[in-house]
Amino acid sequence: MTEQRLLATGRFAASTEMSPKQVVEKTELLANIPAGTQVYVTDLGNVSEDMIVDAVRTLTDNKLIAVPHMAARRYPSHEAFERRITRLVNEGGATEVLAIAGEAETAGPLTSSVALLETGLFNKLGIRKIAVAGHPEGAPDIAPDVIRSFLMRKHKLAAESDAEFRIVTQFGFDPHRVSLWLDELREWGNAFPVHIGVAGPAKMTTLLKYAAFAGVENSLKFLKKRGGAVVSMLAGYDPETMVEPLEARVTSQPDAQLAQIHVYPFGGIQKTADWLHGRGSWSFQSSSSMTANESA
Repeated sequence: MTEQRLLATGRFAASTEMSPKQVVEKTELLANIPAGTQVYVTDLGNVSEDMIVDAVRTLTDNKLIAVPHMAARRYPSHEAFERRITRLVNEGGATEVLAIAGEAETAGPLTSSVALLETGLFNKLGIRKIAVAGHPEGAPDIAPDVIRSFLMRKHKLAAESDAEFRIVTQFGFDPHRVSLWLDELREWGNAFPVHIGVAGPAKMTTLLKYAAFAGVENSLKFLKKRGGAVVSMLAGYDPETMVEPLEARVTSQPDAQLAQIHVYPFGGIQKTADWLHGRGSWSFQSSSSMTANESA
């Protein structure tokens, strides 16, 4: 499998994410995103299936690659999951998905992303690319050995699938910890391309809220210690402190699994887009005018 790495600008390509409501009700935001960009569509259980399908269709119609979140625990039955993915493909034009466990007050029979993969429906319906979650800093309430076993099970399922698989990670602020995790991943024998999660430009108070929820407080503490708590709180967060060291790793280690970044737009899509365009990760130039290295 091949994955785009550094662009001709020397920067990572980038994906981002939006809520279904943002996509459907604020379509003007899409003008900030270059055609061909992967835009993940979140599923927090607070909007209807119709709106999620509409959001995926809207992204597809705007020449963006919709990547809907498929949250296993949100489906009350196998039939509900089959209906959702069938609608996303047939009505929304989806060709990629992010398979995650998700959260729900009452889980149905599908309790993990592995369970979604094992249904075979992604293959049956022609999904071409499947993203699965990665956690460089671990995950709240999930033991490290469980995370490893599930990730390696997905690696085996990928070998039996026609789809290309990749890992998309939770956001973090410590590039050194990410590098250690990438080394661990290789030691496990997992060769998935990795899209590293990065928090986009945002106020530190906003990041504190999301970091606590996502279980990456240690990484945020590293950031504050590095920059000085008071200065960091006042100045806001500069994502380059996370991204530039990872781009340097790809330059120095051509066989690194790092493929691109996935930006969580905590400061808003406009602010995220301005940063990505400014650094050269996004461009409205035609893809033919930009070259990219490829990794296996």
